[in-house]
Amino acid sequence: MNGFQRRSEMKKNNIVQAALRLFTKSGVQSVSVAKIASEANVSQVTIYNYFTTKENLVQEVIESYIDQEWKAYEQLLNSDLPFPDKIKQIIFEKKEATAHMHENFYHYFMEEYSEKGSYVDMFYKEKAIPGFITLFDEGKKEGYIDPTISNESILFYVGMLKDYMQQKEVNEKVLPLTEEITKLFFYGIVGKEKGELRTVDKVMKDDLE
Repeated sequence: MNGFQRRSEMKKNNIVQAALRLFTKSGVQSVSVAKIASEANVSQVTIYNYFTTKENLVQEVIESYIDQEWKAYEQLLNSDLPFPDKIKQIIFEKKEATAHMHENFYHYFMEEYSEKGSYVDMFYKEKAIPGFITLFDEGKKEGYIDPTISNESILFYVGMLKDYMQQKEVNEKVLPLTEEITKLFFYGIVGKEKGELRTVDKVMKDDLE
């Protein structure tokens, strides 16, 4: 990539990041191309030259947002932190991310998520699922997840949750419940004891000692 191409990519990325900041704060519908141009310190013509339409820009913003979030998850998943600490951070970061996301932008994100074959859908299948299966294998190895639960069962459970959340009438209501849903996913309805994940077998063993 030559100098011109690098500068062009940097300018394009600056526009995407500016749009992401505005969409996250104010939603997609209320943010004009003129406002994005002002935030990115470029002309509206430049934005249209790169993206043609606002809809194309929104798509690029969603893809960029997913890529950024996944990089953070990958660093966490590949870290040396104990399994319970990884789960706690995943829940905390999920809470922080949704707490600062405008509801309108979240709806745009979920509409993309609900499209079969979309970038979000493909990313979910090719990266997110394998990444979290690796995490669950780690949890089994460390004794925090019941080893008798197969990865197929976990995938089936995740798939049911994913399919349900893809329904329009559901994803419009899910944002306020994101933290609770995440806790249910990792801890179940029994919850956790003293802030730590514990399997039934571990609890029974502790009681016998």
